[in-house]
Amino acid sequence: MEATTPPVATAAPDYPARFSVEYPERLSHWKVLVKWLLAFPHLIIVYLLQLVASLMVLVAFFAVLFTKKWPRGMFDFMVQIQRWTLNVATYAFTLMRDEYPPFGGEEGEYPLSFQVDYGENLSRWMIFVKWLLVLPHLIILTFLAVAAWVVLIIAWFAILFTGRYPRGMFDFVVGTLRWWIRVQAYAHWLMTDRYPPFSLK
Repeated sequence: MEATTPPVATAAPDYPARFSVEYPERLSHWKVLVKWLLAFPHLIIVYLLQLVASLMVLVAFFAVLFTKKWPRGMFDFMVQIQRWTLNVATYAFTLMRDEYPPFGGEEGEYPLSFQVDYGENLSRWMIFVKWLLVLPHLIILTFLAVAAWVVLIIAWFAILFTGRYPRGMFDFVVGTLRWWIRVQAYAHWLMTDRYPPFSLK
């Protein structure tokens, strides 16, 4: 499936896990006050789906160990779960969109694109060491996450008073999420063997 054209140029568009969010020219002043409340039904569902996702990763660990691939149906469902989660996070927590997220995780239903390429021949042995290999990423992401929370607080006030998400702040938050998603796809979800780039783009 073709991804929607991302508004932010990506330095690694060929990486197996891709994420982008369309930049909104205007945002509601008042919705920043209640998005977390409006998203409450989604939050309950997403919480339960993440429990299912954790079980699927456990099953996938053994599937990769013995067959060198994720079961395809589970893989597609996992991508949908994570896309649904990202839709909700984009709406309720990072405040990047005003459109209420759909109750589903299909590509193209929301102004957000999240895709992961299916791996036909994953490494058996790398599943044991990926968590160790990404330690440098996790250290950097810890600092980026702190910076992103500060940016979100500033963006909250900017939206409240101006109805706009400062573009540089928007790109930084999207980039931080993109970096985190690549690390997740590689080390936690075990969906790709390609080492993630050290990049926000």
